[in-house]
Amino acid sequence: MSQADTFEVAGQRFSSRLLVGTGKYRDFEETRQAIEASGAEIVTVAIRRTNIGQESGENLLDYISPDRYTILPNTAGCFTAKDAVRTCRLARELLDGHDLVKLEVLGDPQTLYPEMQETFIAAEELIADGFRVMVYTNDDPIAAKKLEQMGCVSVMPLGSLIGSGMGIINPHNIRLILEQAEVPIIVDAGVGTASDATIAMELGCDGVLLNSALAHARKPVLMAGAMKKAVESGREAFLAGRMPRKDLAEPSSPTEGVIG
Repeated sequence: MSQADTFEVAGQRFSSRLLVGTGKYRDFEETRQAIEASGAEIVTVAIRRTNIGQESGENLLDYISPDRYTILPNTAGCFTAKDAVRTCRLARELLDGHDLVKLEVLGDPQTLYPEMQETFIAAEELIADGFRVMVYTNDDPIAAKKLEQMGCVSVMPLGSLIGSGMGIINPHNIRLILEQAEVPIIVDAGVGTASDATIAMELGCDGVLLNSALAHARKPVLMAGAMKKAVESGREAFLAGRMPRKDLAEPSSPTEGVIG
């Protein structure tokens, strides 16, 4: 991948288009190894579920250094705008004024689908409070555009349900979101294997965020390397431009000047 092919979020430029989470691994050491193998530069942390200094005991930041990675606090486990805003403010205190956050407000514990009304409320309050908000949303193009217009620095539509591994089940809607977007679009949730990540990038997404696909793999560190390559190859395929689909066969060799 060319060094020039970077993307920007809230004024920060990144080379890797793969973003990874830190949950569900066997231990912090496995987390560290997988993240290193992924080549990711942005690492998201569930503030309500992972210790980054809010309690005594082993601290994730001893393994994932903020000097090396951009730590992206997220509001996983929040079901109201009030809880999400409070969680982001806690993260800002723990991380010395860090204001880049990933907002997700969930509708129920079964589907983990976003609750959009609460998401809009939380996004508006966080932006007014000086946060730079990357936001998890459903794959509704209208909702995605509204979040962008509100001032979110990145919109993150789901590929499918969180942790499902079902891949991108509605690529048409992702394309509609991409066609109108003026901020980075990062597929978030549902990626299960390398080909899912490649498809997201071939659609033209700016990046892919995943966690369960690594942590639940039989060999998380090996899968992390596969995801790194998948995102890179999908991006290159998008930049190259695929051949058009055709209804009929067409010879791949020249038809002019055939011998005999």
